[in-house]
Amino acid sequence: MFAIYKKELRSFFINPIGYVYLGVFLVFSAVLCCYTTIVAASYNTSSYFRYMIFAFIILIPLLTMRLFAEERKLKTEQLLLTAPVTITGMVLGKYLAALTLFVGSMLFSCINFIPIYVYGNIERAGTSYSSTQIGPVTGQIFGSFFALLLLGAAFLAIGTFISALTENQLSAAVITIGVIAAMVFLNLLNSLKDSDGQQIISSYVIRAIIDWISVLSRFSTFSYGVFDFSAMIYYISLAFVFLFLTVRVYDKRRWG
Repeated sequence: MFAIYKKELRSFFINPIGYVYLGVFLVFSAVLCCYTTIVAASYNTSSYFRYMIFAFIILIPLLTMRLFAEERKLKTEQLLLTAPVTITGMVLGKYLAALTLFVGSMLFSCINFIPIYVYGNIERAGTSYSSTQIGPVTGQIFGSFFALLLLGAAFLAIGTFISALTENQLSAAVITIGVIAAMVFLNLLNSLKDSDGQQIISSYVIRAIIDWISVLSRFSTFSYGVFDFSAMIYYISLAFVFLFLTVRVYDKRRWG
């Protein structure tokens, strides 16, 4: 598994896709953080993290579209299937390589918060009211950041599964974008109203099901600095399910 992990991680930088992903991610996150905090004259970072979720709709498929689709296109899939490694090890090796690049880019983007803290300290030092709370709330930032990592890990697993179903990278990217977008925008159905101001989905049961499935509804708890263990289990379980399905796809392909 470790050999596949190293090979896959190296391939992100042999091909331009790794540099494209890092460049787009870091530039977008920096500009977004600037406009939602400094330009808006606000220390509230909740808008930044929520917009980053929508950015994942495009960014995550950049990492996952080639994981397995490229192997099938280049006819190197059989080499993987006959390699002295389990199917689970093969899938985890590729998934962890994409996850490493994703987590690395997230950690690097933390420098976006340095100007906010510096400005907050300067403003705090200049006020005569010691009780005035000026500056970002670290608990909210840490909670939202941790939730983004969990959500990104789940989306990466979904993209990995979709990449295993096709040999066309573009198809894998488009389908992944569609699936992630559906999961992100699903929660908006509960807020849709008709011309009379009544909710379009009037059934409480349906709204509860949508709210339970939605990834956004579970993210909101973390944005308040509260660690929701049930939400953590949900994101981890979501990643596990799609990685398991990817293993089953290749297990069937090996013996089929």
